[in-house]
Amino acid sequence: MDNQDDFTHVLVVDDDHEITELLETYLTRNQFRVSTAHNGQQMMARLDKQHIDLIVLDIMMPGEDGFTLCKKVRASSSIPIIMLTAGNDETDRIIGLELGADDYMSKPFNPRELLARIKAVLRRLEDRSNREPAHHPKVRFGPWTLDTQHRQLVHERGDVFPLNGADFDLLQLFLTNPGEILSREDLFQRLKGRELSPYDRSIDVQISRLRFKLDDNGKSPQLIKTVRGQGYLLTCDVEHL
Repeated sequence: MDNQDDFTHVLVVDDDHEITELLETYLTRNQFRVSTAHNGQQMMARLDKQHIDLIVLDIMMPGEDGFTLCKKVRASSSIPIIMLTAGNDETDRIIGLELGADDYMSKPFNPRELLARIKAVLRRLEDRSNREPAHHPKVRFGPWTLDTQHRQLVHERGDVFPLNGADFDLLQLFLTNPGEILSREDLFQRLKGRELSPYDRSIDVQISRLRFKLDDNGKSPQLIKTVRGQGYLLTCDVEHL
């Protein structure tokens, strides 16, 4: 029998016991170790006592909702988070991404699709670790330096800002393709591993969030510029240190 301690550990947080039981059974069958929580207090207790590799987090819960809990986690951790949103509420998806979620699923959902999303997020995490350069762990661009080992931004004046996984991946794409226009479709495919749907604005939200962290004025950005009808590009020089 396989040792579950060797499996990727997923924490499912939802006040609906049927959903947590369904996902626990399904993910366990697919060789994941699964813990569950039904409110924020239980979730934080699990995170304090156990090593968790990924969180599946419902938004609509009594007490602290998923947004509040996502913000709490992001204050100290870059652990991947997939948020469960109500129906096709784009506002929920946008807020979740702004708070640092790595992906999202709309309820009701197919467990098989959620499994695919989990594997995609974990695969990007593994690819990110494999891409980190051994001899050039820092990249300078404009007034910023990206520390790839600690996944944080350092401004030339000394300020340090941690990056969650989604923001780190997005910035890495720009830094490895300076001066190249990257379309929304291309960015989404590389970041999420699937095609962009016509009404999905998540890439634009992530760009806005990254610009905010880079102090790059959204109305007149100097680092990441919008090329109308084509996409986005990083305009500054990039130096590997």
